[in-house]
Amino acid sequence: MSRISTMIAAAIVALPTFATAPGAEAQTAVQAPDNATVRRYGGSWSCNRGYRRTGESCVAVVIPPNAYLNASGDKWDCERLFREVDGACVAVTVPANAYRDDRSYGPGWRCEQGYRESEGACVAVRVPANAFAVDSTYGSGWKCESRFKESGGACEAVVAPANAALDSSGQRWSCNRGYVATGQSCAAVDVPANAYLTSAGTGWQCERGFRRNGASCNALKVPSNGHIDFSGNGWDCDEHYRKAEESCVADTLR
Repeated sequence: MSRISTMIAAAIVALPTFATAPGAEAQTAVQAPDNATVRRYGGSWSCNRGYRRTGESCVAVVIPPNAYLNASGDKWDCERLFREVDGACVAVTVPANAYRDDRSYGPGWRCEQGYRESEGACVAVRVPANAFAVDSTYGSGWKCESRFKESGGACEAVVAPANAALDSSGQRWSCNRGYVATGQSCAAVDVPANAYLTSAGTGWQCERGFRRNGASCNALKVPSNGHIDFSGNGWDCDEHYRKAEESCVADTLR
């Protein structure tokens, strides 16, 4: 043996031996009950699919007829066209003039067009004159035709007053340009001299160089060294002048 090997061996022999600290014990392994599996992390367990946890044990999920174990693995859901009633799955009973509906909510059926649900049955919709039946579970089951509106269970004609027109829905009217609604009629917009109708068509504005005064447009009185401003309905002083009441005076502060 070489001198270096001898020294390494001696060093290994000389290493101190550490005893287990007083009170230290090996960690106890997690014990899973029957029909359960220890989780890989977290030091706990979970019931196998088809079982549910009850206290510290796993009991089998009792699946009633016409049901199946759902994705969670510890509960059940009713088969299609069955509904849960008091812990059992009962077949959906479809009334006359209805069809099966397998959505997860609702009674499991829907009324055919022309019928609506009423106390678990489908009753015929009584469509009034100037209306049509709609495929809707809720409401009256009908809607008024265009140019008619619902009123007291019937459809009455929507009458536009003079100088008005119905909108695209046929349910409302609006005044033509140049008129404004006044109650149930359309009154003409009274545009004074030196004014014009606004883009909305329901009001007026004074032309450039005029200022509104009540229901008329008065010509602006622009003083010397002044000019009509950007709005067209007022005035400002020229450069190097400032307003002094209704005049423009030289700006001596410049």
